[in-house]
Amino acid sequence: MGDFGPEAFRFIEFLAAAKQTLWQMLPLGPTGYGDSPYQTFSAFAGNPLLISLDKLAENGLLAASDLVGTRFGEGRAQYEAAIAFKLPLLDRAAQAFSHDASAAQRAGFESFCQRESAWLDDFALFMAAKRANGMRSWTEWAPGLRDRQPAALDELRRGHAAGIEAEKLKQYVFFEQFGAVRGECHRRGIQLMGDIPIYAAGDSSDIWTLRRFWHLNEDGTPALQSGVPPDYFSASGQLWGNPIYRWDELERDGYHWWVDRIRATFTMFDVVRVDHFRGFQAFWQVPGGDTTAVNGVWMPGPGGKLFETIERELGQLSIVAENLGVITPEVEAIRNRFGYPGMAILQFAFGRDPQAPDFKPHNYPRGVVAYTGTHDNDTTVGWWTSTGEGDSTRTPEMVAEERDRTLRYLGLKSADEIHWSFIRALLASVANTVIFPVQDLLGLGGEARMNMPSTLGRNWLWRMEPDVLTPAIAARLAEMVDLYDRLPVETASVIC
Repeated sequence: MGDFGPEAFRFIEFLAAAKQTLWQMLPLGPTGYGDSPYQTFSAFAGNPLLISLDKLAENGLLAASDLVGTRFGEGRAQYEAAIAFKLPLLDRAAQAFSHDASAAQRAGFESFCQRESAWLDDFALFMAAKRANGMRSWTEWAPGLRDRQPAALDELRRGHAAGIEAEKLKQYVFFEQFGAVRGECHRRGIQLMGDIPIYAAGDSSDIWTLRRFWHLNEDGTPALQSGVPPDYFSASGQLWGNPIYRWDELERDGYHWWVDRIRATFTMFDVVRVDHFRGFQAFWQVPGGDTTAVNGVWMPGPGGKLFETIERELGQLSIVAENLGVITPEVEAIRNRFGYPGMAILQFAFGRDPQAPDFKPHNYPRGVVAYTGTHDNDTTVGWWTSTGEGDSTRTPEMVAEERDRTLRYLGLKSADEIHWSFIRALLASVANTVIFPVQDLLGLGGEARMNMPSTLGRNWLWRMEPDVLTPAIAARLAEMVDLYDRLPVETASVIC
């Protein structure tokens, strides 16, 4: 499923050769339900499955023989195989560390544990409890542990001390390895852009630890759940299922959980995209037992009060607001008040979306962050060849209109290399920042789509094959960067 090892550094080399200065990542938390990076066991922890075993072997925490069998084929992420193979090796590395770590290594680990104790202690308890309960959701644990009764927590600490320490060590190694990736990016003039999901996963250490901040039933299940109304992707809306915040309780607490979350994310990333920004002004609230989002209602969010607190505590931050979907003037007022750039999606520019005019490059303001498509869209080639059936609410007539309008707008006689035409259109625009999924650089079709909103079982699986990002692709992209004056002066010498 990929990791922070040699291939990550090869990708950085490609970015530098292609004169790219920003790498956007999906959320990096420990994935739970459906392997989704938007449903993680913690809003603060890293995904230990991204730890490079090669680097652990280099550091003497694993033997070379341990790495036999780490390659499971290419093209698709194989989470079950990775989990079954990798987690025991990470536990083995934790044992080796506990026995053989140097004084300096031990000091680094202890410093990390102390620095991150506000979330790390409860997360390590949570994961130890999940493993002791067959990875079942915390709402299915024995009531004493589910409800965090002191006696049950003390028993967990006594009975699983080694496992709890191993969970902490995995987090230490995750952030050490990520730091090396980040350091190499900065050395080459590349910034990292992260992603904060608006909601926390129901099965997370955050909600298990701080239940008062969410609308929950007595057993911890969601009394109210998140989603969005019927949209481009689904006629019945999108039911996400995350518990809804009790914004009044968060406000009484000074929004400390949110401030800590933003602070932690900016220790990792230079720029952060905040998912579903409109939910801070008003959010779609669905009854806890519903199976679609149709019966939801709009409810007021915290509005600007949350971001006032964040700015007061942390200063001005490089936040990008994901302002897609049903966007009102009130949502845009909050975004503009704090100077957060919004997003424009080129795939949405040629249909009947009410925002379509704003998504056309000739209408971009300089501050917008423009995309060919996002992780929720089909690839550009997949979008072009799609009939609309099953992947959106578009009819065949609407698809035909989109194709005709696209060709005329881009001045194309045919759709050969439509992905490169989209990339060129964005690079030629006045948008300060343009981003394209790597699938679009490769011209891949719908088989490489990352996520289909409101579906389960076939998402988050695409994985890039080795050696497909060729020098020719890097050179072609670098030439466009030069042609459209997008190479910052301070990074002009950063070329592989």
